[in-house]
Amino acid sequence: MPTDPLRKIRWLLWALVGIAALAAAWFTVISPRLTTLSEAGTDNLGRGDYKLVATDGTEFTQDSLKGQPSAVFFGFTHCPDVCPTTLGEVGGWQEAVGGKLRVFFVTVDPERDTAEKLKEYVSWVDGVTGVTGSPEEIAKATRAFRVYARKVPAEDGYTMDHSAMTLLFDAEGRYSGLIGYQEDPARTKASLQKLLGS
Repeated sequence: MPTDPLRKIRWLLWALVGIAALAAAWFTVISPRLTTLSEAGTDNLGRGDYKLVATDGTEFTQDSLKGQPSAVFFGFTHCPDVCPTTLGEVGGWQEAVGGKLRVFFVTVDPERDTAEKLKEYVSWVDGVTGVTGSPEEIAKATRAFRVYARKVPAEDGYTMDHSAMTLLFDAEGRYSGLIGYQEDPARTKASLQKLLGS
């Protein structure tokens, strides 16, 4: 049929349009959501009525952010790349600032991440405390910190999509900025110097 080649060309063009739309959605909506945070309304960031359990045996609440500068990262122990990479970067930050930074690794996968599992997972990086709790309390915390987390089906059960940024808080527990995933080292250094007042 003479229309067959035309039909194939139309289908190919529509497929390219679909791919372009998906790419546009990734670069304009999905990817920024994972690595950025709107500055609007950050005064209350980290504040809420969540009550979680830290791997050092303490309770993690909004008051845990007070006392000394802190960094908070949301991840999970089954994470294949973002979380171990970020923990490796945190190790470098700790060396650079002489261990002056408290770091909290809050799970977005409380069903699998017990306090014991988290403690082992973060143990190779100095100054990092794991944080877990019930799914309801974790949900409260993700809302309080305005991070994104979503369960995604996978061949071996499920995985988690989640924000890939590290949130910074000063000694008064006030939001002080963020470090993006694989952030430029110069920008990371500047953010840490600002946070620590050095």
